[in-house]
Amino acid sequence: MSLLRIATAILTLGVTSAALADDAPSPSTPALAKTRTKNVILVMSDGLRWQEVFGGADRALLTKKEGGLAHPEATKAAFDRETVQARREALLPFITKVVAKQGRLYGDVGGESRVTNGKAFSYPGYNEVFTGFGDPRIDSNNKFDNPNVTVFEWLNAKPGFHGKVAAYGSWDVFPYILNRNRSGLKIVACWEPPTGENLTPAEKMLGEINANVHRTWPECGYDVFTYYAALENLKREKPRVTFIGLGETDEFAHGGRYDQYLTSARKFDQYVEELWKTVQAMPEYKDQTTLILTTDHGRGDAPVEWKSHGEKIKGADRIWVGVLGPDTPPQGDSPSLTANQNQIAATLAALLGEDYNAYQPKAGPVIPSALGAGR
Repeated sequence: MSLLRIATAILTLGVTSAALADDAPSPSTPALAKTRTKNVILVMSDGLRWQEVFGGADRALLTKKEGGLAHPEATKAAFDRETVQARREALLPFITKVVAKQGRLYGDVGGESRVTNGKAFSYPGYNEVFTGFGDPRIDSNNKFDNPNVTVFEWLNAKPGFHGKVAAYGSWDVFPYILNRNRSGLKIVACWEPPTGENLTPAEKMLGEINANVHRTWPECGYDVFTYYAALENLKREKPRVTFIGLGETDEFAHGGRYDQYLTSARKFDQYVEELWKTVQAMPEYKDQTTLILTTDHGRGDAPVEWKSHGEKIKGADRIWVGVLGPDTPPQGDSPSLTANQNQIAATLAALLGEDYNAYQPKAGPVIPSALGAGR
């Protein structure tokens, strides 16, 4: 990435391990089938609703009153279209035209995907994604070290993955959710600068500007810094497992700014597309990398509850999941299937040929169709 691209991206912000040793795999587990995937990248957009993923911009929110739009006509020109499919493609073109067709996209009506932790907010959701189960002890977004071992920590303890797992997130709670103190994972979160030896000029510049830019949210950095720092690290260190957690969609939704929420969702799609093209151009990743895309929780419906989530908000337990990679067959004419939040950790590991369920029996099962079974 050129320094000019970093500067341009910034200007468009609109600053308006004891138990972790190798486990003997269970030969009866279908997840242990040989896979072509050697690397997995999990990208999450905090609080991005399934309604937009499968329906595009919500017309009920394309107003100043309901959606807090600063310039309704400009927002409509960017995202409103006559058909649902056209609105999907305008908002999330890569997810709609590539992930949903060449891979799998779960969570539409008839194949609802859900959180199972009963909370429907961030820390419980990330814990469920990372560990495969909901934990009643995780009942707030407070900064406390996660008592559970995540799939990232578990993989990092294995010889083939040690030192090759990296996590980049916009939210300042990620070091606690991933338990940096215990796990030893490489974690760069919120306003922290990129870390590592031989940082590129782009990484150094990202760190310098991130430290001095105007901060809209003290606890959440801008996604442009998170994404490009993760991308630069991927190109330089070539980790086998990468997590990228983006936060703007949630922040703008809570603020009642549907226009900015849509813009951040569109950027999320752009980042995922660039990421996919980047790995396909690198011999270490080409045709042996799987992308998993999802969110930590859902939200309510228009006209008011779209701004909120939690156990009292109807529909906030509904999420979506996308999988694209060499082991995931195209959706084609297959019926819509379900992929719940508690299945992501085991699926991530299974794509790498590892049996996470044998280590953590509380985790949900592998998503069969993501690995070609139960099409």
